[in-house]
Amino acid sequence: MAEPGTEFWLYRVLRKTAGTVAHLLGLGFTVVIGVVSKPGTSLFSWHPFLMALAFSFIMTQAILLFSPESSPILSYSRKIKVRSHWVLQGLTTVCAVLGLAIISYNKYLNDKPHFTSWHGLVGLVTVLYICVQSVGGVSLLYPKLMRKWSLAKLKLYHATSGLVGYLLGCTSLLLGLCSAWFTETVTGISWYLAVCCPVLLALVLMNQITSAYLKKKRMQP
Repeated sequence: MAEPGTEFWLYRVLRKTAGTVAHLLGLGFTVVIGVVSKPGTSLFSWHPFLMALAFSFIMTQAILLFSPESSPILSYSRKIKVRSHWVLQGLTTVCAVLGLAIISYNKYLNDKPHFTSWHGLVGLVTVLYICVQSVGGVSLLYPKLMRKWSLAKLKLYHATSGLVGYLLGCTSLLLGLCSAWFTETVTGISWYLAVCCPVLLALVLMNQITSAYLKKKRMQP
């Protein structure tokens, strides 16, 4: 049997590797969507790019800021990490709302019904959820507003709801890859590789949050 120290070292290496992969996947997927959609060539072209930018890249970075193995600002204080997290989550919300507004206006201009597909419905729920999540996170900045709950419980609830929001975002991206626009543009093995990105991101970030944060908070009163 492996010694406890060896197992812990292997665990840290695997988590660091997974975090690094998440960084690369989040950036790579966003770049690919940008290349395919060519933002600026049409009004619609901004929708997939902004949504990929919001959920695949910015939100991924916002969550990984707190990873003890793969945070891009690992040596900085927690206060700086928290502020950076808020900035990134704010950018995520702005990009998501803009992406939703653009596709809604584009549907209106072309006299097409909206929110008739699973992608449209899940996308709407995701954006609304992220907006509520951002507002709810204010309680962590001003915990005195929520006197009935301890700061530890507020952090637990915020992390849990944040994970749900991230999974909704990845699901929305995945459904977008099944849309007629993407499947007509990207085919074959390239399509399958693209589909793997949000799936892997969801699995890695879910593991990062549940193992490094939620378990620790559950032990607190």
